[in-house]
Amino acid sequence: MVDNLRAEENIFTDLSNLCVEPGFVHVIAGLCFRDNTIKYADTIKSDDVIHMHSMERLIRTEISTLIGLLIKNDIDYTIPKPDVFQSMSDKSESLLDEIHKSMTSDFFSGLTPEKIADKSFNPFAKASALREPIFYGGESAYIFQYRDLSEKKYAKDDEWFKSNKGYSSKLIRDVIKCIGDIQNEKVVSTIEGMRSKHPDEWSILPAYIVTIKELVARLDDDESEIRAVMDSFSVPQGSTNESFSSISDFNISNAYPLININTDEYLLLQLYSLAEAYYETPFYWFNEDSSYTDTAMLHRGQFTEEFSEERLKLVFGQSNVYTNIDIVDGKGNKAGEIDVLVVYANRAIIVQAKSKKLTLASRKGNDNVLKDDFKKAIQDSYDQGYSCALLLQDHSYRLQDSSSNEIKVNKKFKEIYIFCVISDHYPALTFQSRQFLKYKQTDTILPPFIMDVFHLDVMSEMLQSPLQFLSYANRRSLYTDSVMASLELTILAYHLKRNLWMSGEVDCMYFSDDIATDLDIAMMVRREGVDGDKTPDGILTRFNNYSLGQLILQIEKLEDPGIIDLGFMLLYLDEDTVKNISAGIDKISALTSQDGKTHDLTIPMIEGGSGLTIHCNNYPISVAGPKLERHAEIRKYSVKSNDWFGICIEPKTKKLKFGLTLSEPWKQSDDMDKAIEGLPKPQKITNLKTKVKGRKIGRNEKCPCGSGKRAQRGSDHGN
Repeated sequence: MVDNLRAEENIFTDLSNLCVEPGFVHVIAGLCFRDNTIKYADTIKSDDVIHMHSMERLIRTEISTLIGLLIKNDIDYTIPKPDVFQSMSDKSESLLDEIHKSMTSDFFSGLTPEKIADKSFNPFAKASALREPIFYGGESAYIFQYRDLSEKKYAKDDEWFKSNKGYSSKLIRDVIKCIGDIQNEKVVSTIEGMRSKHPDEWSILPAYIVTIKELVARLDDDESEIRAVMDSFSVPQGSTNESFSSISDFNISNAYPLININTDEYLLLQLYSLAEAYYETPFYWFNEDSSYTDTAMLHRGQFTEEFSEERLKLVFGQSNVYTNIDIVDGKGNKAGEIDVLVVYANRAIIVQAKSKKLTLASRKGNDNVLKDDFKKAIQDSYDQGYSCALLLQDHSYRLQDSSSNEIKVNKKFKEIYIFCVISDHYPALTFQSRQFLKYKQTDTILPPFIMDVFHLDVMSEMLQSPLQFLSYANRRSLYTDSVMASLELTILAYHLKRNLWMSGEVDCMYFSDDIATDLDIAMMVRREGVDGDKTPDGILTRFNNYSLGQLILQIEKLEDPGIIDLGFMLLYLDEDTVKNISAGIDKISALTSQDGKTHDLTIPMIEGGSGLTIHCNNYPISVAGPKLERHAEIRKYSVKSNDWFGICIEPKTKKLKFGLTLSEPWKQSDDMDKAIEGLPKPQKITNLKTKVKGRKIGRNEKCPCGSGKRAQRGSDHGN
């Protein structure tokens, strides 16, 4: 099958010839409407968005290829006859599909059964095989992220914009937002207008044309400034995109997506491309100004660090996030630098920020450049983070801020996460990280979490409690080699819906992009103000109506190492387990409310592993604390576990009074062996929904809570 494929350059030539045919611009407009438009009534729902993840849809890079080839000649705006229109549309899709198949041939080239059977063989070791995932990989940023984060990114460069471009960086954002509003309205009016036209005149192209007059009417800015913005992002006059001679070449329509039709009209076929150009193109303007290049690079790095700091403070609060931290030895010598440090309970996050792009040579399949790009963008960042993670645990080193003030933190960390955050969309980042990243793991330092600022933005938006954020970071880091998706967003979306957890029977999981539909909607609702569900149905919504879910919500607010560990365990539970444990909590709460006595519930969470003991009583902590601790000790010992959790709740409100964690290696004890004699087995989780039964204690029998005292007649202890 591979042998029958045409050479990619021949297919590209045919596509180039097609794109300069009279009226082809109307075909591109039709494809943009079909594949880039989300149509919905009053409230946006999954069915309205699902087509954006369809395998049949042309992705933005494919449409950009058509636009890049379109501008190689003067554009003929003649509307083609319907049959010609359909023929050109079908042919363009066929040629793009042929290019895709040709590009994937690098992956299959030389593939033999023997190589497939060889566990050490990696078909993606060649950079040429990565051209396909780089070109066809999903977009890691939402359009509104490019638009809104760009304003933050260039806030410190505003004077340069005013002096050199004649407008503020904020005006670019306002123009993009305004164009989006205008195009949304024009799509509707253009379709309505077709009702009164002959099919030979049908075209959606007018919806993608915006005028200076329309912008001036909606923006409180001078016409000259608005026009300057439009011209700054328009294909330069006289350009024929001559360097664009293969699909991996530089395409000027990506950097300058506006097409100037005349003095008043501009054509913009993909609004997303303009938002991305706002984020990316000024970088090249700054580089052309040798007097400003160093300043621009400084600002670029500061943006990545400051944005990471801002988003992490949203989750962990002002007092738990530190920036520009130096790690120094006893003599004051610097041993390491941390861009952003989060310390919360017994967890730490080390953020190392980079501003390295994937170069054009890498996109074209140059092995050495691709690996060098990855080293500078990711590997160096990780190596620095790992070194700092080791030093962070060493008591002979201290932390100090940029003013040399010492920062004192508890260095007894249970887990340290390394976040490698880059400032730009890095195509196939998740995939490349699996291929190239070399990392180490210790009992404390987890595998790294590789992401861009856009993912950190979404992650901190959706997981705004420290417990939920850390729990996801824990799982995503530990599953770094076990889960696969084209984008990190897809994995996060799955977690929000289903809880990212893998049983021991599963070696690897692959997530398709359509899983992200509900997350897409939630972000549009939160950032664009559309009507819809702002939180995907899943782990953030389903448990809230259950007693255990309410306890988890309380735990999320407590910065306590033991409680955090308990919260981690509870967040691993599936919905049926949460329902059953909640039924048990409801039962013991009702019993304590009736008789005023202590009632309890013990559940082993993992076969041969940790478990949970819940006490319900009205006692003060001074009394309830030792009772719960002793009971938990006995239960922990009885199953030979290294970890056990205990919580005490109020009977009427079922609110958390306090919690504890026992985390010590199991050791045999004669006294404990006697204490567990006759101890009933813990409740099976499946039985909790219908039955939480207490056991009557004999007159002279020792209390099973472990106090060593004889039980009073009539005492009930549910187990």
